[in-house]
Amino acid sequence: MRAALPIGQQHRTTMHSITPEDPAINEVAGGVDTHQDTHTAAVIDTVGRVLGSEQFTATSTGYAALLTWMQSFGTVTVVGIEGTGAYGAGLARHLRRQGITLAEVDRPDRKTRRFQGKSDPIDAIAAAKAALAGDRTGTPKQRDGRVEALRCLRIARRSAVDQRATAQRQIKTLIVTAPENLRARTLDPASVPPDAGGCAPRAHSCRAAA
Repeated sequence: MRAALPIGQQHRTTMHSITPEDPAINEVAGGVDTHQDTHTAAVIDTVGRVLGSEQFTATSTGYAALLTWMQSFGTVTVVGIEGTGAYGAGLARHLRRQGITLAEVDRPDRKTRRFQGKSDPIDAIAAAKAALAGDRTGTPKQRDGRVEALRCLRIARRSAVDQRATAQRQIKTLIVTAPENLRARTLDPASVPPDAGGCAPRAHSCRAAA
């Protein structure tokens, strides 16, 4: 027959704290809420328990410190990042070079944000849980190599085409309100580029012609 426990110890339970040194924690998932100057990171275990959250600078030193901090809790299996194509691009490149599996995480819907509240740690925890569950995630785009070079060229070309169209509209508007003798020289669309090109470097010549 078992002896009765002393009074005061009959219903006591021992709770183990969740710390980075806990040997039971082997695999963890991370989440990052990115901003221009700082990134807020969070780490959870495989059952979704929050192990910690911390803020780091959005620099190469901060990226290294962020990964070291996450790995202090265990083996990082996946990291969910908001905005890998914007403020999180540098962090995503760093983590990818270190062999970390990444997940592009969408922002929570408005209903979820109203229910949970809005703060950087909350968003980082939500990103970690979404990455762990594979919910609202995608594969981040590569931001280097030939694909990135081609994307930059397309952006530059698109910008040049838009600026050219804007300049043409401005020239046509100026022709409408120009003096009659100048309008007579530019009524023919084919003559607009030569006249405009001749006036651009010599503004005094344009004023003389007017």
